[in-house]
Amino acid sequence: MMLSSKSESDITSLAPSSPSRSPKRPVYYVQSPSRDSHDGDKSSSMQATPISNSPMESPSHPSFGRHSRNSSASRFSGIFRSSSGRKNSRKRNDKGWPECNVILEEGSYDEFSDKAFTRRFQALIAVLTFVVLFTVFCLIIWGAGRPFKAEVTVKSLTVHNLYVGEGSDFTGVPTKMLTVNVSLRMNIYNPATFFGIHVHSTPINLLFSRITVATGELKKYYQPRKSHRAVTVNVEGNKVPLYGAGSAITVSQTGVEVPLTLSFEIRSRGDVVGKLVRTKHHKEITCPVVINSLRLKPIKFKKNSCTYD
Repeated sequence: MMLSSKSESDITSLAPSSPSRSPKRPVYYVQSPSRDSHDGDKSSSMQATPISNSPMESPSHPSFGRHSRNSSASRFSGIFRSSSGRKNSRKRNDKGWPECNVILEEGSYDEFSDKAFTRRFQALIAVLTFVVLFTVFCLIIWGAGRPFKAEVTVKSLTVHNLYVGEGSDFTGVPTKMLTVNVSLRMNIYNPATFFGIHVHSTPINLLFSRITVATGELKKYYQPRKSHRAVTVNVEGNKVPLYGAGSAITVSQTGVEVPLTLSFEIRSRGDVVGKLVRTKHHKEITCPVVINSLRLKPIKFKKNSCTYD
């Protein structure tokens, strides 16, 4: 009885002396045999040993004191408390999803659309301005190059062959036939100071009473600015039927004389600014001439011998 009373007193003395680790965690005690007993019987004294709820609170870890336990508990409890506080502070929408704070950008989309419209309008104005200025420039250049027309001067006509004889056309009708072979020499001058010209001609015709008895053509060529060029064109016709007009041709001892009319057109084109700005001119030339089969020297034309339109 003495031992049991002693054990009870020990238990009561240990209870208030042991510090309460947590008001929410109760401490349990178990009875263990006392180390002073040697006989091992049932009446041996029992020693109270506290059982902790966690390994950190076990007596086998004496290095952890009250301060370390409080600091760790406060640290974990602070983390959980902050996270739980932040979670509870979020608002939820109608569907139950937590609402997030959306960062609003300064300004509205209307401002960006207005700026884009302004930039497009400025680009359009710039393009239109460029087109207008370029058009005005081209018109100025075209006006400056317009007065520069190719100057054509018919110099001479040389007769190589002239023959009048009797024959028949492709249907078998008898008529006079005329064969002509002459060379026409001209001088062409380009007065333009800043562009060259492309020159060619329509068919160069020799007419006898409105009948074309010989024809030729000046092939297209390029002539530089401020330059002269002498060109020669061969005009010929072989056995051309004259029908009723042939009666006007007379044959004498001085040879055969045939009154003819030289008619053609000289055309020129100047590329002032490439293919964008061009100047075109044409000049009609008419020259009456009488050729003789026995006169082989060149027939020279005076300035007033031909008509230039």
